[in-house]
Amino acid sequence: MVLASIIRQNIEAQARADGVISPRLTCGTLNIGGYPFRFDVDCTDAKIASGDLLTEIPGIRASIMVYRPTHLPASAMGPASITDAFTGLRNTLVWSGLEASIRVDDWRIARLSIIGKDMVWSDTLMGNSVSAQSPLIEAHLLDIPEQHDSERHLAALAGYVHAQNPAYPGLTLTDTNAEIELELNGLPDDIRNWGDPLLLTLWQQAGGRLKVVSVRGSDGTSTLDASGDLKLDDAGRVEGQIDIKSTGVAERIGPLLAEPWRTPVLGTPGADGAYANQLNFRAGGIYSGLVPIASIPPLY
Repeated sequence: MVLASIIRQNIEAQARADGVISPRLTCGTLNIGGYPFRFDVDCTDAKIASGDLLTEIPGIRASIMVYRPTHLPASAMGPASITDAFTGLRNTLVWSGLEASIRVDDWRIARLSIIGKDMVWSDTLMGNSVSAQSPLIEAHLLDIPEQHDSERHLAALAGYVHAQNPAYPGLTLTDTNAEIELELNGLPDDIRNWGDPLLLTLWQQAGGRLKVVSVRGSDGTSTLDASGDLKLDDAGRVEGQIDIKSTGVAERIGPLLAEPWRTPVLGTPGADGAYANQLNFRAGGIYSGLVPIASIPPLY
């Protein structure tokens, strides 16, 4: 089949990517079947290299319906092994189900969704130590049609991430939920251009901004809320601000954010016991008020 041959050629071309600017995907075995009405692509013993990171996945399956070629559902078989050649870190990610779906409209993302069930992240460098886990994690990217700039070929996306009842060793958490809502504008509206090595530079020149609509974590006794607005200056440095409000977090976060960092990040309590602070990003640094607390290298 001609279409099956084209799909195979495109996947095999990804194995020749440099693994730096563009991730390199290789398959131990690549099978394409299911035609004439659909194409099922099975990549076993998949390896994805990006910079110093190498991710190994036992199996990935993606399907393309002939009558709906702009919609691509996919799934993966675990566990995944993630190694960092620079730091030497080794991690595994286990799940009972991991599915993804992407739908495009004229090469612009209409919707991208990833849903993972029974997710467990472990450090396997020395033994097997659970780092974090959640029974359900979902992430979605949605097009914002009213912000599409057809003349400049720029798109905007809304992002949403939700983790149900996440658990972290060392913290006793019950009835926990974590949510992140973002808006990102100034992106090329053609996803085929997202691999451009000058993508961040072009995003900055287009006036791109990352709006942190809401970051919220809560359990029975504490809450954490954050929001803000970030962009890049003409030197590729992050600038903007993040406002943080919390109750009950500073008292129980312990060694995860010890002093002298806890107060500059979370602030000091008010009369009602709630904490509030603003983190400012400018000139390559992170400031709590006027006090510098960390530096961030230019992103390009």
